[in-house]
Amino acid sequence: MREFDYDLPPRLIAQTPLALRSYSRLLVLDRSTDDVRHRHFGDLPALLSPGDLVVVNDTRVIPARMIGHRRSGGAVEILLLRKEEGGLWRALVRPARRLKTGEEVLFKSHRDGASRVGAAILVEKLPDGVALVELDGQLTGHLNDFGRVPLPPYITQELEDDERYQTVFSIQSGSAAAPTAGLHFTPDVLDDLDAQGVLVSRVTLHVGLDTFRPITEEFAEDHTIHKEWCSVPKATANAIAETKERGNRIIAVGTTVARTLESYAQAGGLLRREAFSGMTGIYITPGYSWKAVDGLITNFHLPRSTLLLMISSFAGQERVMCVYQEAIAAEYRFFSFGDAMLIL
Repeated sequence: MREFDYDLPPRLIAQTPLALRSYSRLLVLDRSTDDVRHRHFGDLPALLSPGDLVVVNDTRVIPARMIGHRRSGGAVEILLLRKEEGGLWRALVRPARRLKTGEEVLFKSHRDGASRVGAAILVEKLPDGVALVELDGQLTGHLNDFGRVPLPPYITQELEDDERYQTVFSIQSGSAAAPTAGLHFTPDVLDDLDAQGVLVSRVTLHVGLDTFRPITEEFAEDHTIHKEWCSVPKATANAIAETKERGNRIIAVGTTVARTLESYAQAGGLLRREAFSGMTGIYITPGYSWKAVDGLITNFHLPRSTLLLMISSFAGQERVMCVYQEAIAAEYRFFSFGDAMLIL
């Protein structure tokens, strides 16, 4: 895993979003020539061709981070990851070791002077600090009043407006983290894509546990990636097939879209043009044979992460690490609120 490590000056970790989303810088990498260009995200429509298909993830981040306390008074943090069948939630819980099965955690509303209280019961403890929890009716019906948008741990500043951690096309609630490559889009950029003749379609992948799990094993193949729910609607399936038939490119906006499209392709979707939905545990590493994605818009990712491995699979490990060094030298902003890459 050492070949997927790099040193990043802390000042390049973006702590806040830019005032205007599309003002982010955009590093453009051409895989056929190794050419690197430095542009801005608002230039994206001019960099694509009429008939290309841009695929976005329309998931919406839920207010999944909740700070509560045990009846004994000890503080507890719960990060909701995914709603399971039967209504239970899979969640990260801290401190997991101290909580007992059946124990109740209380939460105060942050919207009305803490006059309302909701409760969650720890139903089952799972490995790695994960648990199944049951939310009472107060939490289930008013989660926005008790939870906050969960920012990554490397962001230490509070977000003034939670909508800045949502994409402008977010409609399907269910993610524990934002699909950050989509944060650069604005209605104007979408309009400019349309004017350029570039099509836009949607898929959904609800970002879950693996976003918070770095690779700690020495060898990438020893890492286990967790499953996330994704779907490709019929209209998007048709758009993908038509784009491939006319020889245009499928541009995935982010690694979540890339995982969804490649899962769809592995299930035979490219041949059948059918809607697709289900859990995916696809783990894309160097050596993977890409089937659906022809271009990728992505942010700059953490060292030793599954996302960096995926990007290296798409563009080549040595090339990606060289480009990352060029981005560092040019002082690009990194990670969730940082700048973007377009790989063609």
